Amino acid sequence: MRKRRLPTSQTGFTLIEMLVTVAIVAILASVAMPLTELSRQRAKEQELRHDLREIRTAIDAYKQAVDEGHIFKSLDQSGYPPSLSLLAEGVDDAKSPVTKKIYFLRRIPMDPFAENAADAESSWGKRSYDSPPDAPHDGNDVYDIYSLSDRIGLNGIPYRKW
Repeated sequence: MRKRRLPTSQTGFTLIEMLVTVAIVAILASVAMPLTELSRQRAKEQELRHDLREIRTAIDAYKQAVDEGHIFKSLDQSGYPPSLSLLAEGVDDAKSPVTKKIYFLRRIPMDPFAENAADAESSWGKRSYDSPPDAPHDGNDVYDIYSLSDRIGLNGIPYRKW
């Protein structure tokens, strides 16, 4: 009686091969995680730059419309909008013979670094015309905006100073 031999080719992976593969994948994942966090922060910073530019441009356009007489201003007002929401809600054009609104923003963007903000307007810090740049505070108008975040950007400058 002859003994039958089993074929010598293997049809699977050994435990050692599986452990080595899992270890290599874990090392690659540990390298990729900080890079994803960095790219996520860069994307938020880019969004913050864009939103600041958009709102500041709208504030300047409102001031220009006041200077050109399209928006009525009393003597005690600075010519800057009383609130951010007014930029999106629109104001009546004083020079138009028919009732027509001027809009400066489609919507108020949310600060990407705001935490627990109830709405988009409250996510921003507002500086009034009569407040100094080094100690901004709210007032009767919105001269400038800034982020309320205490975090520091990748460039080393705190977000609230952008």
